[in-house]
Amino acid sequence: MTAPRPRVDVVIPCYNEVKVLEQSTLATLALFEQNPQYDWRLVIADNGSTDGTSELARRLAAEHERVHALVLEVKGRGLALREAWLQSDADIVSYMDVDLSTDLAHLPELIAMVAERGCDVAIGSRLARGAKVKRQLKREITSRGYVALIRLTFPRLRITDAQCGFKALNRRAVQLVVPHIENRMWFFDTELLILAQQAGLKICELPVRWVEDPDTKVKIVSTALEDIRGLARMRFRRRRPGAAPP
Repeated sequence: MTAPRPRVDVVIPCYNEVKVLEQSTLATLALFEQNPQYDWRLVIADNGSTDGTSELARRLAAEHERVHALVLEVKGRGLALREAWLQSDADIVSYMDVDLSTDLAHLPELIAMVAERGCDVAIGSRLARGAKVKRQLKREITSRGYVALIRLTFPRLRITDAQCGFKALNRRAVQLVVPHIENRMWFFDTELLILAQQAGLKICELPVRWVEDPDTKVKIVSTALEDIRGLARMRFRRRRPGAAPP
């Protein structure tokens, strides 16, 4: 008897992305067709858009069986991921940025790291050896500085990139970690990884090809301040029972 295919939810968090959402959706659905080893579903998680993204998400869900629209009234990328992952009953949950800055061809490999190679959490890395990245120098410096800060505050978390919008988790990781993530915005990714490490989960990195989107909505200064506050909160918070020290 043939074993059932692993069910995979790929979440795309969206905020005012009506210009690129349909093109990215169709490209992702085409990749699903090319990789039938998994039972794929695409979840468009709109969080508070005002430009017609939510209406487009609902239309795409009505037109494509593998597309599901999750429309939230409150803005927050981390909130969108938390809600989508906790509502999912898939074997593996994942997410990627709507602009497809990370080469979409990496997605099956990312999922395979969880489905076949024993990783609880798999993350794309723009700074690991073998990655190929095209972006502004100031963002490169900021990313490397942030990783250095993470290593200073959480030396047991041996990663090269915390914020690449390309991650996958198994069901165990979702249950152990996601309900405890407090941040609802950009620090969500880092908090996920800190909690996963403290829970003893296996985190694996995948070097990726990544091209910066010139229309990115990430604000470097405000995001950096949010990250610093988040690291301080995590470093000095009371640990959950059974969690490893930082």
